[in-house]
Amino acid sequence: MRARTAPDGLRAVDGHAEKEDGVPSERAKKGPRSRGGGVWRSAPALIGGVLVLLMAVLAVAGPIIWGEAAERIDAGAILQGASAEHPLGTDNLGRDLLARVLVAGRYSLALALAATLIGAAGGILLGALPSVLPRRAARMATGTVNALVAFPGLLLAMFTAVVSGLGARGAVLGIGVAIAPGFARLTQTLAASVAGADYVAAARMLGVPRRRILARHILPNIAEPLILNLAQSLGGALLGLAGMSFLGLGVQPPDFDWGRLLFDGFARIYVTPVVALGPAAAVALAGIGFNLLGDALARAAARSSAGQGDAVRPEPPRPSGEPDPDAVLEVRDLTVSFPGGSTPVRELSLTVAPGEIVGLVGESGSGKSLSAAAIGGLVPYPGSVTYGRLRLGGVDVAAMSGKELGTALAMVFQDPMASLNPALKVGGQLAEVAVVHQGASRADARRRAVDRLGHVRLPDPAKHAAQHPHELSGGMRQRAVIAMGLMGTPRLIVADEPTTALDVTVQRQILRLLREVVEETGAALLFISHDIAVVGELCDRVVVMYAGRVVEELPADRLADGAAHPYTKALIASLPDLDTDRSRPLAGIPGTQPAPAQVGTGCAFADRCSLATEQCRTERPELVVHGPRQRVACWEVTS
Repeated sequence: MRARTAPDGLRAVDGHAEKEDGVPSERAKKGPRSRGGGVWRSAPALIGGVLVLLMAVLAVAGPIIWGEAAERIDAGAILQGASAEHPLGTDNLGRDLLARVLVAGRYSLALALAATLIGAAGGILLGALPSVLPRRAARMATGTVNALVAFPGLLLAMFTAVVSGLGARGAVLGIGVAIAPGFARLTQTLAASVAGADYVAAARMLGVPRRRILARHILPNIAEPLILNLAQSLGGALLGLAGMSFLGLGVQPPDFDWGRLLFDGFARIYVTPVVALGPAAAVALAGIGFNLLGDALARAAARSSAGQGDAVRPEPPRPSGEPDPDAVLEVRDLTVSFPGGSTPVRELSLTVAPGEIVGLVGESGSGKSLSAAAIGGLVPYPGSVTYGRLRLGGVDVAAMSGKELGTALAMVFQDPMASLNPALKVGGQLAEVAVVHQGASRADARRRAVDRLGHVRLPDPAKHAAQHPHELSGGMRQRAVIAMGLMGTPRLIVADEPTTALDVTVQRQILRLLREVVEETGAALLFISHDIAVVGELCDRVVVMYAGRVVEELPADRLADGAAHPYTKALIASLPDLDTDRSRPLAGIPGTQPAPAQVGTGCAFADRCSLATEQCRTERPELVVHGPRQRVACWEVTS
C-alpha cells in the first residue's frame, strides 16, 4: 500500500466539471490543474531551471557586455594568475580569462544546440523508418539502429570529427552522430506502439504516401517524449563538445568555446589551477542544469495521465443518475485509452459500499489492474482517463488533494518488493506515510509503524521494523505493505492480485487478514484477481470483466450455481476440484481474448462463445438486470 498524489490525468466529464444546473464549478472555470506548476516544486527541477535560465541570459548578454574585454590583448599581463583585476588570470596574450569564459557561453551553447538538432533529426528519421518501410527495408533500418547503439558514442563522435575535418563543424557533426542512435532507439520504440493502430493501417490501405503517414499519423503521436529528450540531450551535447575541444578535435583558434579554454589552460593547471576553474565550472553547471531540467520535465510528463489529449478529444457527458451517498467508491463510465486506438477499459461502472468486499475478476488483459490504476490516478503516460463519475467517500477524486487521496485510498500490489524500497528499512517506510500525510513526528510515526505491523499479525514487529525488505519473507512483506496502508485511515483498499506470488498457506493467511481488516476498520475492499475461486471465497460481490467491459455482476454466494454469462460459466468450469477426472484434459476456454485495439462493435466474447449468434457479432449487449443484485450483458441470456 502506498500513498499517492491526486490523479491529475483524470478528467471528470460530469459531476465536478459542471454543477447539476449546468453552471461551471470553480474548478471548471479555472481550467484543469496545471502540470507545469508541479514541476518546479522539486529542488532538482528548480536548480536546473535556474541554471538553464542563467546560461540563456549569459549567451545573449555575454558577448555584448564582455566581448571587448575578452579580445583585448595586454602584453604586460601575459600568463598571470588570479588577481583583483583578472579573477581567473590571463592567457598567453594577456586576455582576461573570466571575460572569455563569459563570452564563450554563446558559442558553446549554440554549438550544443546545433549538434542536438542534428542528432535528433537524424535519429528520429532513422528510428521512424521501420514503422513505414516494407518488411525487408525495415529490418535493415532496425539493424542499423542496433549497430549504432552498440557502438561507443565517443569513438563514433571522434571518427566522424576526424573524417569531417578538425574544427567546430566536425565536432558538431561528430556529437550529432553520437546522439542520433539514442534518439533512433527511443523513436523506434515509440513508433512501434503507434504503427499498428487502425488509423495507420487504414492510411496504408488508402495508398497514403509513406512520408505523409510518418508526418501526420506517427510523429505527432510520439512528439512529446522526443521533445523532452531534447533537454537532456542538450546537456550531453554540451559536455561532448567541450570534451572534443579539450582533445583538440573541436573548436580551433582564433575561435574559442569552454572546451577550448580548458584545453589552453590545462598546461598551467599544476602552476595556476584557477585558469582551468572557470571553463570547467561553466561546462559542469550548464551540463547539470540541462540534465536536471530535462529529467524533471520527463518525470512530470510520466506522472501525468495524458490529460493533454483531453482538449483534442473531448468526451461528451453521459447521464449517470444521482450519486450514491452511501457508496465508498462510485465509478460511472470509466474509460482508459492510449494513442493508437487502444482502449483497455471501456465504460466501467461499479460501486463499493462500506465494509463490502467486491471482487474484480477476469483473464489477464481484461482491464482489471488498469481499472484499479485509473481509480488511484496511476495510469501511466500517455494513457487518457475519462469518466462520468469517480467519487471516493462522496468526493470527486479529481478534486481531492494528495494528502486526502493518500489517506482515503490504500493500494496493495501483486509484488510487495515493488512497493517497498529495498534500500530503506521497513519501519521507516511505514513511518513516512504518517509524517507526510498526517504531520506526525518521527518518533510518533515510528511507534505507529510498529503498532501497525503488529496489527497485521507480523511476529516481533519491532524487530522487523528495523529490517530491510529483503530480510522478510514474501508473506511478511505483503503484510508490511498492508500495514503501510493502515498507517492512515483508508476508506477504500484496492488489492491488485496481492496473493498471486505467494504459496497456498500464506495466501490463505493474507486473505483472512484482508477480511479482518475490513471488518475492524469498516473500509471497503476492491479485490482484483484472475482466480475466480479466491474471489468466490473472499468477496461479497463479484464483477466479471472481459476485454475491458463488465459482462456480469452478481453476489459471490451465487457464483457457483447462479452465474448466467457464458464467460463466467466458462471460468467456473475451468476450475479443477477433487471430483475432476484426472484422466481427461483440464477444461479451458477456446480462443484468446481480443487485444484492446481489436475489439469489434459486437460482443467481444462472441468468437469464443458456443451460444453466439449474428446479433452477438454485430451488436454489443448492455448490462441489464437478471435477478436480485445481478446484471448480465448477453443477448442469449437476457432475450
